[in-house]
Amino acid sequence: MILILKAIVLGIVEGVTEFLPVSSTGHLIVAADLLDFHEMPPATFEIFIQLGAILAVVWDFRVPLAGTVRNAIVANGPDRALLGKVLLAFVPAAAIGLLAGDAIEAFLFNPTTVGVALIVGGVVILVVERWHWPFTADRIEAVAWRQALWVGLAQVTALVPGVSRAGATIIGGVLGGMDRPTATQFSFYLAIPTLFAASIYSLLKSLDALTPADILPLAAGFVTAFVSAMIVVRLFLGYVRRHDFRVFGYYRIVAGIIILAVVG
Repeated sequence: MILILKAIVLGIVEGVTEFLPVSSTGHLIVAADLLDFHEMPPATFEIFIQLGAILAVVWDFRVPLAGTVRNAIVANGPDRALLGKVLLAFVPAAAIGLLAGDAIEAFLFNPTTVGVALIVGGVVILVVERWHWPFTADRIEAVAWRQALWVGLAQVTALVPGVSRAGATIIGGVLGGMDRPTATQFSFYLAIPTLFAASIYSLLKSLDALTPADILPLAAGFVTAFVSAMIVVRLFLGYVRRHDFRVFGYYRIVAGIIILAVVG
Protein backbone atom coordinates (compact mmCIF):
# COMPACT_ATOMS: atom_id res chain seq x y z
CA MET A 1 0.00 0.00 0.00
CA ILE A 2 2.85 2.41 0.83
CA LEU A 3 4.40 1.75 -2.58
CA ILE A 4 1.10 2.50 -4.34
CA LEU A 5 0.75 5.77 -2.42
CA LYS A 6 4.26 6.76 -3.46
CA ALA A 7 3.39 5.90 -7.06
CA ILE A 8 0.26 8.05 -6.88
CA VAL A 9 2.22 11.02 -5.52
CA LEU A 10 4.88 10.70 -8.21
CA GLY A 11 2.21 10.30 -10.90
CA ILE A 12 0.63 13.56 -9.78
CA VAL A 13 4.03 15.28 -9.75
CA GLU A 14 4.67 14.12 -13.33
CA GLY A 15 1.22 15.11 -14.59
CA VAL A 16 1.33 18.55 -12.98
CA THR A 17 4.87 19.45 -14.05
CA GLU A 18 5.39 17.77 -17.45
CA PHE A 19 3.86 20.57 -19.52
CA LEU A 20 4.68 23.53 -17.26
CA PRO A 21 8.03 25.34 -17.61
CA VAL A 22 9.27 23.98 -14.25
CA SER A 23 10.97 20.64 -15.19
CA SER A 24 9.10 17.41 -14.54
CA THR A 25 12.32 15.36 -14.45
CA GLY A 26 13.80 17.67 -11.85
CA HIS A 27 10.71 17.50 -9.67
CA LEU A 28 10.57 13.72 -10.01
CA ILE A 29 14.21 13.33 -8.95
CA VAL A 30 13.63 15.45 -5.87
CA ALA A 31 10.24 13.89 -5.05
CA ALA A 32 11.58 10.33 -5.41
CA ASP A 33 14.48 11.23 -3.14
CA LEU A 34 12.15 12.71 -0.50
CA LEU A 35 9.83 9.67 -0.70
CA ASP A 36 12.78 7.26 -0.60
CA PHE A 37 11.39 5.63 -3.74
CA HIS A 38 13.74 2.72 -4.43
CA GLU A 39 11.29 -0.16 -4.78
CA MET A 40 11.77 -0.28 -8.56
CA PRO A 41 14.19 1.31 -11.05
CA PRO A 42 13.26 5.03 -11.22
CA ALA A 43 13.75 5.16 -14.99
CA THR A 44 11.30 2.30 -15.51
CA PHE A 45 8.63 3.93 -13.38
CA GLU A 46 9.18 7.30 -15.04
CA ILE A 47 8.52 5.71 -18.45
CA PHE A 48 5.01 4.68 -17.47
CA ILE A 49 3.99 7.94 -15.85
CA GLN A 50 5.40 9.91 -18.79
CA LEU A 51 3.26 7.81 -21.10
CA GLY A 52 0.24 8.67 -18.96
CA ALA A 53 1.01 12.38 -19.24
CA ILE A 54 1.60 12.37 -22.98
CA LEU A 55 -1.55 10.35 -23.64
CA ALA A 56 -3.45 13.12 -21.86
CA VAL A 57 -2.20 15.56 -24.52
CA VAL A 58 -3.09 13.16 -27.33
CA TRP A 59 -6.58 12.79 -25.89
CA ASP A 60 -7.08 16.52 -25.30
CA PHE A 61 -5.95 17.41 -28.84
CA ARG A 62 -7.47 14.31 -30.47
CA VAL A 63 -9.80 16.28 -32.78
CA PRO A 64 -7.26 18.73 -34.28
CA LEU A 65 -4.56 16.03 -34.32
CA ALA A 66 -6.82 13.61 -36.19
CA GLY A 67 -7.73 16.35 -38.65
CA THR A 68 -4.09 17.27 -39.19
CA VAL A 69 -3.04 13.67 -39.80
CA ARG A 70 -6.00 13.01 -42.10
CA ASN A 71 -5.35 16.14 -44.16
CA ALA A 72 -1.62 15.41 -44.31
CA ILE A 73 -2.32 11.98 -45.78
CA VAL A 74 -4.77 13.32 -48.36
CA ALA A 75 -2.90 16.37 -49.64
CA ASN A 76 0.47 18.08 -49.58
CA GLY A 77 -0.67 21.21 -47.75
CA PRO A 78 -0.25 23.12 -44.48
CA ASP A 79 -1.08 20.10 -42.31
CA ARG A 80 1.60 17.93 -43.89
CA ALA A 81 4.04 20.80 -43.50
CA LEU A 82 3.10 21.13 -39.82
CA LEU A 83 3.86 17.45 -39.18
CA GLY A 84 7.16 17.91 -40.99
CA LYS A 85 8.04 20.89 -38.79
CA VAL A 86 7.22 18.94 -35.62
CA LEU A 87 9.45 16.08 -36.81
CA LEU A 88 12.22 18.56 -37.67
CA ALA A 89 12.03 19.98 -34.15
CA PHE A 90 12.13 16.43 -32.75
CA VAL A 91 15.41 15.42 -34.46
CA PRO A 92 18.10 17.44 -32.55
CA ALA A 93 17.20 16.27 -29.03
CA ALA A 94 16.58 12.72 -30.26
CA ALA A 95 20.03 12.56 -31.85
CA ILE A 96 21.87 14.04 -28.87
CA GLY A 97 19.84 11.88 -26.49
CA LEU A 98 20.86 8.70 -28.31
CA LEU A 99 24.51 9.73 -28.36
CA ALA A 100 24.87 11.13 -24.86
CA GLY A 101 21.74 10.12 -22.91
CA ASP A 102 23.44 7.49 -20.74
CA ALA A 103 26.27 9.86 -19.82
CA ILE A 104 23.82 12.65 -18.98
CA GLU A 105 21.81 10.31 -16.76
CA ALA A 106 24.93 8.99 -15.02
CA PHE A 107 26.49 12.36 -14.22
CA LEU A 108 23.69 14.93 -14.09
CA PHE A 109 20.64 13.18 -12.62
CA ASN A 110 20.99 14.47 -9.06
CA PRO A 111 19.32 17.12 -6.87
CA THR A 112 22.27 19.53 -7.11
CA THR A 113 22.08 19.69 -10.90
CA VAL A 114 18.31 20.12 -10.67
CA GLY A 115 18.64 23.00 -8.22
CA VAL A 116 21.18 24.87 -10.34
CA ALA A 117 19.20 24.29 -13.56
CA LEU A 118 15.97 25.48 -11.95
CA ILE A 119 17.61 28.75 -10.89
CA VAL A 120 19.31 29.36 -14.24
CA GLY A 121 16.09 28.57 -16.11
CA GLY A 122 14.13 30.88 -13.85
CA VAL A 123 16.53 33.74 -14.55
CA VAL A 124 16.26 33.09 -18.31
CA ILE A 125 12.46 33.23 -18.15
CA LEU A 126 12.53 36.53 -16.24
CA VAL A 127 15.05 38.03 -18.67
CA VAL A 128 12.99 36.98 -21.70
CA GLU A 129 9.81 38.38 -20.14
CA ARG A 130 11.41 41.83 -19.66
CA TRP A 131 11.18 42.51 -23.39
CA HIS A 132 8.30 42.51 -25.83
CA TRP A 133 9.35 40.01 -28.47
CA PRO A 134 7.77 40.57 -31.90
CA PHE A 135 6.06 37.51 -33.36
CA THR A 136 5.25 36.40 -36.87
CA ALA A 137 3.33 33.22 -35.95
CA ASP A 138 0.06 33.66 -34.08
CA ARG A 139 -1.32 30.21 -34.90
CA ILE A 140 0.36 26.85 -35.18
CA GLU A 141 -0.18 26.59 -38.95
CA ALA A 142 1.88 29.77 -39.41
CA VAL A 143 5.02 28.38 -37.72
CA ALA A 144 7.97 28.59 -40.13
CA TRP A 145 10.55 25.86 -40.71
CA ARG A 146 13.22 28.11 -39.21
CA GLN A 147 11.13 28.60 -36.07
CA ALA A 148 10.53 24.85 -35.75
CA LEU A 149 14.28 24.19 -35.95
CA TRP A 150 14.90 26.88 -33.35
CA VAL A 151 12.47 25.14 -30.99
CA GLY A 152 14.16 21.80 -31.68
CA LEU A 153 17.58 23.20 -30.80
CA ALA A 154 16.14 24.72 -27.63
CA GLN A 155 14.75 21.31 -26.66
CA VAL A 156 18.30 19.89 -26.58
CA THR A 157 18.96 21.86 -23.39
CA ALA A 158 16.11 19.98 -21.72
CA LEU A 159 18.25 16.83 -21.67
CA VAL A 160 19.78 18.36 -18.55
CA PRO A 161 17.48 17.58 -15.59
CA GLY A 162 15.95 20.72 -14.18
CA VAL A 163 15.94 22.67 -17.44
CA SER A 164 12.33 21.75 -18.39
CA ARG A 165 11.41 20.49 -21.84
CA ALA A 166 8.24 22.57 -21.86
CA GLY A 167 10.05 25.68 -20.68
CA ALA A 168 12.87 25.33 -23.19
CA THR A 169 10.58 24.75 -26.16
CA ILE A 170 8.07 27.46 -25.24
CA ILE A 171 10.73 30.08 -24.58
CA GLY A 172 12.56 28.92 -27.71
CA GLY A 173 9.36 29.42 -29.68
CA VAL A 174 8.82 32.90 -28.25
CA LEU A 175 12.41 33.91 -29.05
CA GLY A 176 11.94 32.46 -32.54
CA GLY A 177 8.90 34.62 -33.25
CA MET A 178 5.83 32.72 -32.01
CA ASP A 179 3.28 34.24 -29.67
CA ARG A 180 2.87 32.43 -26.33
CA PRO A 181 -0.26 30.39 -27.15
CA THR A 182 1.28 29.22 -30.43
CA ALA A 183 4.60 28.37 -28.80
CA THR A 184 2.75 26.47 -26.08
CA GLN A 185 0.64 24.47 -28.55
CA PHE A 186 3.71 23.68 -30.68
CA SER A 187 5.47 22.53 -27.50
CA PHE A 188 2.55 20.20 -26.75
CA TYR A 189 2.63 18.78 -30.29
CA LEU A 190 6.40 18.31 -30.08
CA ALA A 191 6.01 16.52 -26.76
CA ILE A 192 4.10 13.68 -28.46
CA PRO A 193 6.93 12.22 -30.59
CA THR A 194 9.60 13.28 -28.09
CA LEU A 195 8.12 11.59 -25.04
CA PHE A 196 6.78 8.59 -26.94
CA ALA A 197 10.20 7.92 -28.48
CA ALA A 198 12.00 8.41 -25.17
CA SER A 199 9.51 6.20 -23.34
CA ILE A 200 9.63 3.35 -25.87
CA TYR A 201 13.44 3.46 -25.99
CA SER A 202 13.69 3.37 -22.19
CA LEU A 203 11.01 0.70 -21.91
CA LEU A 204 12.87 -1.64 -24.25
CA LYS A 205 15.97 -1.23 -22.11
CA SER A 206 14.07 -1.84 -18.87
CA LEU A 207 11.76 -4.75 -19.70
CA ASP A 208 13.93 -7.26 -17.82
CA ALA A 209 13.63 -5.17 -14.65
CA LEU A 210 9.83 -5.45 -14.45
CA THR A 211 8.11 -7.98 -12.19
CA PRO A 212 4.41 -8.86 -11.63
CA ALA A 213 4.56 -6.99 -8.32
CA ASP A 214 5.19 -3.76 -10.23
CA ILE A 215 1.87 -3.82 -12.09
CA LEU A 216 -0.28 -2.07 -9.45
CA PRO A 217 2.11 0.82 -8.66
CA LEU A 218 2.81 1.32 -12.37
CA ALA A 219 -0.91 1.44 -13.12
CA ALA A 220 -1.54 3.84 -10.22
CA GLY A 221 1.20 6.20 -11.40
CA PHE A 222 0.04 5.99 -15.02
CA VAL A 223 -3.59 6.85 -14.21
CA THR A 224 -2.80 9.72 -11.84
CA ALA A 225 -0.31 11.19 -14.33
CA PHE A 226 -2.94 11.00 -17.10
CA VAL A 227 -5.67 12.69 -15.06
CA SER A 228 -3.48 15.41 -13.54
CA ALA A 229 -1.81 16.18 -16.89
CA MET A 230 -5.17 16.57 -18.62
CA ILE A 231 -6.29 19.08 -16.00
CA VAL A 232 -3.04 21.04 -16.17
CA VAL A 233 -2.92 21.17 -20.00
CA ARG A 234 -6.39 22.72 -20.19
CA LEU A 235 -5.68 25.22 -17.42
CA PHE A 236 -2.27 26.13 -18.79
CA LEU A 237 -3.55 26.88 -22.30
CA GLY A 238 -6.07 29.25 -20.79
CA TYR A 239 -3.42 30.82 -18.57
CA VAL A 240 -0.95 31.65 -21.36
CA ARG A 241 -3.61 33.50 -23.34
CA ARG A 242 -3.81 36.09 -20.55
CA HIS A 243 -0.51 35.97 -18.64
CA ASP A 244 3.24 35.77 -19.13
CA PHE A 245 5.62 33.24 -17.54
CA ARG A 246 7.20 35.36 -14.82
CA VAL A 247 5.46 33.47 -12.03
CA PHE A 248 7.18 30.29 -13.23
CA GLY A 249 10.51 32.07 -13.30
CA TYR A 250 10.17 33.14 -9.68
CA TYR A 251 8.95 29.68 -8.70
CA ARG A 252 11.97 28.03 -10.33
CA ILE A 253 14.41 30.32 -8.53
CA VAL A 254 12.81 29.76 -5.12
CA ALA A 255 12.54 25.99 -5.68
CA GLY A 256 16.14 25.79 -6.84
CA ILE A 257 17.41 27.69 -3.81
CA ILE A 258 15.45 25.42 -1.47
CA ILE A 259 16.78 22.27 -3.16
CA LEU A 260 20.38 23.49 -2.99
CA ALA A 261 19.93 24.45 0.67
CA VAL A 262 18.56 20.99 1.51
CA VAL A 263 21.12 18.94 -0.42
CA GLY A 264 23.98 21.21 0.63
